Amino acid sequence: MDALETLRQRGFVQQITHEEELAEHLANGRVTYYAGFDPTADSLHVGHLLPVMAMTWLQRAGHRPIAVVGGGTAMVGDPSGKTETRQMLTRDTIATNALAMKRQLSQFLDFSDGQGLMADNASWLLELNYIDFLREIGREFSVNRMLSMEAYRLRLEQNQGLSFIEFNYQLLQSYDFLELHRRFGCTLQIGGDDQWGNIVAGSDLIRRKTGERAYGLTQPLITTASGAKMGKTAAGAVWLDPNRLSPFDYYQYWLNIEDADVGRMLKLYTFLDLDRIAELEALSGPAIREAKQVLAFETTRLVHGEEAAHKAVDGAKAMVAGAATADLPSHVLREDTPLVAALADAGLAASRSEARRLVQQGGVKIENEKVGDADFVIALGSLGADGIVVRVGKKKAVRIVGA
Repeated sequence: MDALETLRQRGFVQQITHEEELAEHLANGRVTYYAGFDPTADSLHVGHLLPVMAMTWLQRAGHRPIAVVGGGTAMVGDPSGKTETRQMLTRDTIATNALAMKRQLSQFLDFSDGQGLMADNASWLLELNYIDFLREIGREFSVNRMLSMEAYRLRLEQNQGLSFIEFNYQLLQSYDFLELHRRFGCTLQIGGDDQWGNIVAGSDLIRRKTGERAYGLTQPLITTASGAKMGKTAAGAVWLDPNRLSPFDYYQYWLNIEDADVGRMLKLYTFLDLDRIAELEALSGPAIREAKQVLAFETTRLVHGEEAAHKAVDGAKAMVAGAATADLPSHVLREDTPLVAALADAGLAASRSEARRLVQQGGVKIENEKVGDADFVIALGSLGADGIVVRVGKKKAVRIVGA
């Protein structure tokens, strides 16, 4: 199976420029391709993982990835998919975030011996001469055409405004593609479908400046069967960094996705072959739990490693059994603490007021006993050597231990 067909069968293809030409291009030799990741946080999240998985499949087919960490574009802010201006980040924050992202990308892509490259667009964007850039690159862009693109049009239609610095973003991302083409022979850019306008603009810029063909391919913006944005929870993004989201909670996220999403997520977020995925997709009723367990284990192993995945499995079993084992995520108390404060601090509730509401509605248990008193205090002396298990509903639990 060729690389493009693999991506298509697994659900990674939304739009393609010059589809037949790209298929031939990928079939006729090693192609250098890239995706960009702006370091607006110190971790990738599940949304970023989608293009990373697509990059990995292309690398497995023999093509060469370039992972571009946008140390330069992060200073501008991408307006795509945003209804308001991004918060401006300092150079130091961007540099710190970029280092963290580079380490994470190395978990998924092989950068050894020329198999792949990593670049930071700050190395060419921050040194640009503004007047020269406008004369060489700005002249190639039509303001009328840019304003017709969804990323800009929606902002203006919703009266959210669009800063001039954001308006430059498409020029900078297009210039990235041109620079990567000149430096490394890069001929393909991939990314989420919200990047379609920027990707098309970049491939068009390469054609205008070099006379050569370059291509774009986007992945769908993933939503759940109920229409929610994939990778978002009540507590925020599903981060890949274990310091932001524990492997246990990462496992639980996948274990608790909607039944209708299991097959699609197995194709996108695991490397299981399609025949095995078809077997799991065929499960129904209570048996769908097996497919979810496979999905949760495989995704957790991919991001956090084999040992962490097995611990997450053991922690899930302990949660069901109500046992206070080390496999459950732990929260340390240093003094007698109100239950509502412990729930909020341990991440089982978004706030103390929400925690109070959960207790009052009967949704909180300690050692499998329902707690109805919203003013209940967890006494440090009651925790014992192994701690206690506090549960919220059927899907959240933490082991409370003493310092």
